[in-house]
Amino acid sequence: VALAAAAPTFVLQSAANEWGSPVFDLHFHLRPQPAGNLAHLDGAGVTKANLLTRAGALEQVKAVQASAPGRFTWYTSYDVTKPDAEQVLTQAVKNGAQGFGEMKFHVAADGPELRRMYALAAELRVPILIHFQEVDHTPNEGTWSTGYAKTFAAVLKEYPKTTFIGHADAFWANVSADYHNEAVYPTGPVKRGGVTDRWLGDFPNLFADMSAVSANTAIARDPVFTEDFLKRHQDKLIFGSDCSCGDGHGAGYNN
Repeated sequence: VALAAAAPTFVLQSAANEWGSPVFDLHFHLRPQPAGNLAHLDGAGVTKANLLTRAGALEQVKAVQASAPGRFTWYTSYDVTKPDAEQVLTQAVKNGAQGFGEMKFHVAADGPELRRMYALAAELRVPILIHFQEVDHTPNEGTWSTGYAKTFAAVLKEYPKTTFIGHADAFWANVSADYHNEAVYPTGPVKRGGVTDRWLGDFPNLFADMSAVSANTAIARDPVFTEDFLKRHQDKLIFGSDCSCGDGHGAGYNN
């Protein structure tokens, strides 16, 4: 049930392409113009994508879906510090959103702001995709959903009916047990026993978003570890791109 909520079943079956089978992209940020969304999807040979949006984007979503029927689902997010967050997100689900995300805010992962969203996601039976980051990418950027490694096991236990999808730097760096928030994208051999690796096995309600430099670095850094990791967690890993290029082949990509 949880995985079905995290990654919808394909409605559209594409013709054979470079992938060899239909592909669902969980992590696809909404472009300003409908044509830009479809250009990336077709350029990458992706069958269907999940638009990550902010509140107020309903008309844009409708336009994108109308331009390519059956090829786009969508998640929504909203400032979790606002008192009307539950109301806004609930209405979005009523309007067709299939999940919350990307939830990327300057709050603690186990703080009251996100806890409200965890409870709401369980109530509405939708997944919640969270960006975990402990190190600035740029000066004064700030951090997002902090305290993951120290606090999130308690959250997973407290909200067993919530489907969580982990994403970004801290989530993926913590496949290794020796990560201590010292780097954005650590490299080198993985030390077995990292919390992300353990929690994917221990908690049925935790899934992994395979998008972005964070996931790519984590799975490329230690091939021996990765082979076993992919086998053990194959039912917990969801493909995503989180790619900002314009054509689906890397043109104009902004890291």
